[in-house]
Amino acid sequence: MVDYLLATEEQKKMVAEVHEICERELSEKKVKEYAKANNGKGEYPWAAHHALASAGYYSMSLPKAWGGRELDFVTRGMIMEEISKYDLGFAFSFRGLGEKFGAVINSHIPEADKKKWIDRQMNEHIGGCFCLTEPAAGSDPKAIETIAYKDGTEWVINGEKRFITNSTNAEYYNIVAWTDKTVSAGKGITSFLVEKGTPGFTITEKEDAMGLQLCDYSGVVLKNVRVPEDHIIGVEGRAFSSAMGLLEGVRPYNVCFAAGAAQRALDIAVKFANERIAFGKPIIEYQGVGFDLAELQMKVDAARSMAYYALTCADQGIALGRMGPAAKGWGIKMCVDVCTDLIELMGAYGYSGDYMVEKIARDIRGYAIAGGTYNIMKEIVCRGMKTKK
Repeated sequence: MVDYLLATEEQKKMVAEVHEICERELSEKKVKEYAKANNGKGEYPWAAHHALASAGYYSMSLPKAWGGRELDFVTRGMIMEEISKYDLGFAFSFRGLGEKFGAVINSHIPEADKKKWIDRQMNEHIGGCFCLTEPAAGSDPKAIETIAYKDGTEWVINGEKRFITNSTNAEYYNIVAWTDKTVSAGKGITSFLVEKGTPGFTITEKEDAMGLQLCDYSGVVLKNVRVPEDHIIGVEGRAFSSAMGLLEGVRPYNVCFAAGAAQRALDIAVKFANERIAFGKPIIEYQGVGFDLAELQMKVDAARSMAYYALTCADQGIALGRMGPAAKGWGIKMCVDVCTDLIELMGAYGYSGDYMVEKIARDIRGYAIAGGTYNIMKEIVCRGMKTKK
């Protein structure tokens, strides 16, 4: 069950508990039903959400001082890898909702109000979402057009965000906007805490995508949305560096998600290859099949190793540098390639809906985009290789 050889007994125990919950709440039959709901756009599995949250896996990153578990990066990665074996879309949404406590904690609202928000999030299993991407600003976040200006003791925000994970399910939003376009992005972009139901704040229809149907993502529109001045998150004008730091931190996690899903697809294919008879024997007995499966397992293991190496460094306070984008770019590419190859290896069965491999292959493509594309990851790595002038 645990594919990380250095896992402690406590980590194995937590992953086993997560496995048991997912076996019950995210069976293959249930996942397929969730994916077909809403005319094929999918539905978020709230039963699984509440089951995992009630077991304590919603507050993994929340500091103990606020009532959370404050688990280390590696442990959280292992837990998310296990959930991803059942459904990538749900895993992505669940982690996203439960790891946005920082938007409340780092805001300037009174401490008593912060506690109320955190308590409500813990008790009702509500969550938040991070709103950076826009219709014309994805790989280049400095190109965002959302703006906010001060009006007395309030900020007025106007703009549009798109492809926002958990935009429908969230109860509060970290909105990134320009507050001073006369300076650089590092000094002129600010984050705001916006609550659901604020006048002028609307959520668009869920995206119709090729995969990740159990993930909740759509867009949000802000028309003269007013928030109190204490709803700034962090330091005014310094949100850009914070946003980039947030993306850097989640990149190794994305590989844990992808490795979990790719391992599930590979396990399905291995079982198929042991049972499928051709010319009188299981197809895994043919070197062309067996060696291909072995190579694909090597790729998944390599991706997993990159992820946990980066997360171990993060746990020890070591700056990731190129490790974050390298793991995200190359690790996920390997997992995407694995799932694509498995479809061909299984033939018509891999392409059909009889097995989960084709669904996993569609879902995992989304991870090659979220948090930065493969080419963007190469660009970040390349920056550190250039001679400074």
